[in-house]
Amino acid sequence: MKKHENNEEPIELNTGNEEVLEFPADEVEETAGSEETESTLEEAAETETAETEDPEATEASEENKDAELEELKDRYMRLLAEYDNFRRRTQKEKEEIYAASVAEVVKEWLPLVDDIERAVASSENMDETSVEKVAEGIKLIGKQAGSVLGKLGVEEISGKEGEAFDPNLHEAVMHVEDENFGEQQIAQVFQKGYTCKGKVIRHTVVKVAN
Repeated sequence: MKKHENNEEPIELNTGNEEVLEFPADEVEETAGSEETESTLEEAAETETAETEDPEATEASEENKDAELEELKDRYMRLLAEYDNFRRRTQKEKEEIYAASVAEVVKEWLPLVDDIERAVASSENMDETSVEKVAEGIKLIGKQAGSVLGKLGVEEISGKEGEAFDPNLHEAVMHVEDENFGEQQIAQVFQKGYTCKGKVIRHTVVKVAN
């Protein structure tokens, strides 16, 4: 084969037969370049595939992922156990605080209970002349009860006849038209109300006028 440079004369290829094949020189050069480029791309692809499919690299990557997963599982289980312990400890502390509060209240009321029992025992042998003494004893027990409530932070809600009705402190169960009272004034108190450290634990039950 004879190749001509710097011209466009066709190149004759003798195949050994009588027929002669002719190709332009520029096509022959382009074909050769294309084949070389294709060969380079194939080699690069083979190299990349070999690196990607490297068994050792794949196995190492999977081992790393398994290790990370196990670590996350371990952290999750530890956190779950800590939360469960915290929940149980908190519940136990609440129960202990409640029991201690009840015990403290009962302790304050026990002297009053003792006085009531003594008063009941004395009333069994009561005669007509001891009525005044019983009444006096009941008054003393009432004062003692008020003292115990004060120690516990319990205060009586103000709710006397003629005072203005306050829905935050009073509960109206009846309504009456009475010219002796102004609008929305308390006409009668049926049951006293109390607050404990500023919180209403029982509203004063009243009758409201006008």
